[in-house]
Amino acid sequence: MSAFNVVRFRVKPGHDKEFIEAHRKADRAFPGLQRLSLVRTGDTTFCLIGEWRNMQDIANARPAMIKNLDGLRGLLEDLGGGLGVTDPVSGESVLEVKP
Repeated sequence: MSAFNVVRFRVKPGHDKEFIEAHRKADRAFPGLQRLSLVRTGDTTFCLIGEWRNMQDIANARPAMIKNLDGLRGLLEDLGGGLGVTDPVSGESVLEVKP
């Protein structure tokens, strides 16, 4: 089964269009990346969801993903609770359900 990474962000007010455009233009030439979705979850909150072939592909892509994030840090607010500007998680799919 696939692996997924999910990253939660809070964008500074008034910077949502810039944040979306930065993701549109970001380097996504990551081996193993099958699909990437940026989801608006609130006025200034977003989740980025990546589907990958496996966990090793996610691990291999982390340095490049951090490089992309470094270009966005100025657009982001701290999430609080010691998280910093992102709340990332990743793992292997344990169930797929098709309609």
